[in-house]
Amino acid sequence: MTALDAVAVHLPPHRVPIESLAGPLELTEMQVRLFRRFHGLDQVRRDPDRSLADLLRQAATALTALRGQEHRVRFVLYGRAFPVVVPYPVNPLHDVCRALGLRHTVAFTLTQQSCASALLAIEMAGRLLAAEPGPHPPGGGPLALVLTAEKAFTRDAQFIPETSVFSEGASACLVSLDGPRDRLLGYACRQRGEFDVAGGASGAQFQREYRPALADVIGRALAVAGVTLDDIRLILPHNVNVVTWQRLSRLIGFPRDRVLLDNVRETGHVFCADAFTNYLTARDRGLLSPGDRYLVAAVGAGEGATFAAMVFAH
Repeated sequence: MTALDAVAVHLPPHRVPIESLAGPLELTEMQVRLFRRFHGLDQVRRDPDRSLADLLRQAATALTALRGQEHRVRFVLYGRAFPVVVPYPVNPLHDVCRALGLRHTVAFTLTQQSCASALLAIEMAGRLLAAEPGPHPPGGGPLALVLTAEKAFTRDAQFIPETSVFSEGASACLVSLDGPRDRLLGYACRQRGEFDVAGGASGAQFQREYRPALADVIGRALAVAGVTLDDIRLILPHNVNVVTWQRLSRLIGFPRDRVLLDNVRETGHVFCADAFTNYLTARDRGLLSPGDRYLVAAVGAGEGATFAAMVFAH
């Protein structure tokens, strides 16, 4: 069974208030007010002096459980939102693998599901590990390293009009098949190609169907896991904004105080790293006890839209 053995996150220390983005992003005073008062966004994290490879390296270095276990890592999966982030032939993923002593691994990037690519990477890591020939000693089997990192390097990578503002950041996660906690119980994903705005789809239609589509995929993940919403202790959302999750909680009948929204104000939307940022917050604050079921959700929008959800046992 796929399990998260260890998680680490790197967020740049430099905090940028939403108001400071008004000039560079050509935001009106009303738009800034909408982000802050309505969507609950206060600030984002940026580090203009660090490259994408630097962010990846910071997160992986913070993953102390990786040290001494590099020889067990078979796969490195990099989930990110954008298909192109550096000019050819620069390859930050391979640079980081070399720096970490992971030259022997199969390393590749997943971008097809935009900000939901990290959940796909976890699921795919489990499938790849399950296909590795065995037997393996308990606690000594193969591992996969799932990475996320993003730079807010263009205007489109800095904010979603009327919806959210992006932070730079990175995460690293070790995945195994026999970890003692944070075991994956169920995963569901639905891709909606009709929401390809670049191809002429209506943004208004996407906004109308956004919450019902996410509610549907949450229900599917719960069914795969064999649990109900009543069994879920906590939801770890993608940090798009506060009001979206308040309305979704009402739609699915889930208590709003059990959706971890604290990081929305502090970091905004950290692309694919939201799930791991929220996980560490929940763990560090003692919001999850051993055996608790929790749900992680993410939505990726690009060429169409991806709605994804995972259920874990802590």
